[in-house]
Amino acid sequence: MEHSPEIPESTPQASPTRADLPQYSAFGRHFRRLVTVSLSHSVVYTGLLICAFLLDGPQPITFILGLTHGILWIGMSITSVFAVRFGVINLRLAVAISILGCIAPFFGSAEFIRQKRQQRKLLRERLA
Repeated sequence: MEHSPEIPESTPQASPTRADLPQYSAFGRHFRRLVTVSLSHSVVYTGLLICAFLLDGPQPITFILGLTHGILWIGMSITSVFAVRFGVINLRLAVAISILGCIAPFFGSAEFIRQKRQQRKLLRERLA
């Protein structure tokens, strides 16, 4: 006769460890880096708008800020494709970064902040 091991009716779930929390996981580290670059891109873009429209485009500052904005936008767009592929961000955020980011990177920054708040809310519900 075969002896089957007893299976408990309900197994208690282990409490989350530090590695399970988003801010300490690999996901959280990559997400924070993307948030930092996105917010930096928004600051550069704000400087570009101020130089171009309020200060009548002083050179070479306007050129440097414009070039920096372009390089950051291209880099963020490429990075967002990989981030979606590896599950770091969702498609909605990638669209905000890639498509709307060329016009104004504030869309991507706002979406990052929205998703970060959403993650915190889900974490609180999970830990409660």
